[in-house]
Order: sequence, then C-alpha cells, then structure tokens
Amino acid sequence: MPSSKPSPVERNPGIDLLRGIAILLVVLHHLGLRIPLKKTALADVLPTRLLSALNFNGYEAVFVFFVISGFLIAGNAIRRWGALERIDLRDFYARRFARIMPCLLALVGVLSLLHLLGAQDYVIGREGQSLPRAIIAALGLHLNWYEGQTGYLPGNWDVLWSLSIEEMFYLGFPLACLLLRRDALMALLLCAFAMALPWLLASLDDASEIWKEKAYLPGMSAIGTGVLGALAVAHWRAPRWATRTLGIAGAIGLFAVFIGMPWWWPLLQDGVMLLLTFSTLCVLVACRQREAAGGARPLSGFGWLRRWGQLSYEIYLTHMFVVYGAVRLFRASGGDISHGWLWYLPAVLLCWLLGATVERYLSAPCERWLRARLQRAQPVPAIAVAAAE
Repeated sequence: MPSSKPSPVERNPGIDLLRGIAILLVVLHHLGLRIPLKKTALADVLPTRLLSALNFNGYEAVFVFFVISGFLIAGNAIRRWGALERIDLRDFYARRFARIMPCLLALVGVLSLLHLLGAQDYVIGREGQSLPRAIIAALGLHLNWYEGQTGYLPGNWDVLWSLSIEEMFYLGFPLACLLLRRDALMALLLCAFAMALPWLLASLDDASEIWKEKAYLPGMSAIGTGVLGALAVAHWRAPRWATRTLGIAGAIGLFAVFIGMPWWWPLLQDGVMLLLTFSTLCVLVACRQREAAGGARPLSGFGWLRRWGQLSYEIYLTHMFVVYGAVRLFRASGGDISHGWLWYLPAVLLCWLLGATVERYLSAPCERWLRARLQRAQPVPAIAVAAAE
C-alpha cells in the first residue's frame, strides 16, 4: 500500500520512478481483469506475454510498495531522530495519522453513501457482509481478515486490504524499535523475517485463496525487508561499483519477475516473491547510495511516471472509481473487446487527474493541518539544512 510520502528534501527520482511503475501496474491490473489486453487487437502486434505482464502484476506491485514503504518510513525516522531507538512515539503516530486518515475517511464516507444510494458496483451485498462491519474493518485495520472470512468486498473497498497490513505493522514498529534498542539486533531479526517470506506464504496453502493473498505476515515480511534496507543505507556507504551492481541486479530481478512469472513459478514457487522483494530492496539501496554520492539524476522523459509515484497513495485509493466508470462506458458503447485497449489511455489519464485533485485539495492540506497540531516541534535535521542551503 503506497502510503509513505517523503518530504521534498527527501525525494529521490529513482524511488519515485519505481513507485510510479508499481502504481501503474496496479491500475493496469484492475483494468485488465475487466478488459484484458491479450483479447484486444494489440495481441496481433505485441507478444501475449508482454500484454499479460502489463495486466496481471498488480499483486506483485503491491509487495513492491510494501518494501518501499518500510524503506522510506524507516529511513525518514532515522533522518528525523538519528536512530530508530530514539523514535518519538507521539510524533511517529501523528505523522502516520496525518498521512493516512484524511483520504481514508473521505473514501469510506463516499463509499458508504454510494452503498446507501444503491449505486451499481458499490453495494455490499455478499451474504455475511454489511456496511457497518465493512466500515469497522476498514478503520480498524483488519479489512484483509474480514475479506478472508466473508469474501471479496466491492473493488473500492477491496483495495484497503493492503492498508490494513501496512498500518498494523506500523502500530508495532516503533514499539519494537524502542524495545530492541540496537540496530544490529533489529537487523538480525528483520533479516530472518524477510527471508521467511516463502515459508510464510507456503504455510497458508491450506487457507482460503483470499486469506493466502491478503494475510498479515507475508506483507509485513516485505515491509520488514524495506526497513532492513533503510538500516543498511544508514550504516553503509557503498563504493560506486557496488551501487551500480545493486541497481542492475535489482532491475534485472524485477524484470524477471514481472515478465517471466510463468517460467519462474514452477522452479521457485513462493520463492519468486522473495526474488521480488529483494530485487526491490537492491534498487532502493542503489537509489539512496547514488543520492548520497551526488549522482541521483532523473531519467529524462519519465517525469510523468515519477509524478505517478508521488501521487501513488491518492491514485491507489481512488483509481477504482475511474476503472468502474471506464468499464461501464466500454460496455455501453457495445463492448467490442478488439477495441478495448483504446479505453486504457483515457482511464490512466483520469486516474492521474483524480489522484492529483485529491492530493491538492484534500490530502496535502489536511496532512499539513494535522501535523501542525499533532506533532511536537522538532529541530531541523542537518540534512534538511544542508539541502536548503
């Protein structure tokens, strides 16, 4: 779930680009479930494997977000307080609350109204489910568990499963930092937790399909992988060759998972997800190391995709409104699947526009207002002073 948001001082073009790729894959996934690209006229000119990769890597993209979230939030905490063991509980929770709650409350309110109005695609009608219980699950950070017990909720509710995992992790994360006190011990435990991802997934083989997909521990393992990367960056300055090697290896690993999942899965099974998370980790560490060495230059021509990364939380929470609207219009126009690919570009543009609007008029001003009232005054970090100068 893409809910971490670095300040302007902490922005990194490579990380924003990776976030942009991940959120775009999520949007393309939800479009592809309804208008598969491999059934359109594009299949006559492009490989089916490529079209399937564009449409069906949404779940993997969410795990990329988990790793990025752990990396950014732990890294920002180290910058702010100097070490994880010095985290200020009140300020940490205030920052998470200010970032998460405005958009979450607005989304739950809008979805509740649409349910009460009987809007198609938004009514919670599955046996054993109800609007009050869905609201409690969304705000109580157990919507993933609720779906695992009762079945899928409508799409706009369903996206909140990853937020439940992410924020449940961050409820306990600062307490663990204060309890363990030592980065070395934290790193050792995180390494074991991160490496356990394939076994955590395999242990769910007898669970329901939904719970295996959305259980807490595998997602938390991916977040822990990101925290491990933040600790590595804080304690290690890599030589240029190592940074380059990490970046290349990570990019190759991500490409291999996104494009070659059908080939890798018979060989690695759940280990594919470990390849995904550690490839993401390599890219993130390389991006920060390049930044520390003064070489974090953005790739030209990809500013739009980096902007997607910066808006990833807002786009993630709101994109299903666009997806449902686009699919309804597609079907109303005759539903010619060969021309289905034509609906992708306007849908993608509208997802960006809606996300940018939500950020400008809701999430950004509310976050500033809440932080000003909930956080203690903090000394300006040396890194921020240096960047401002």
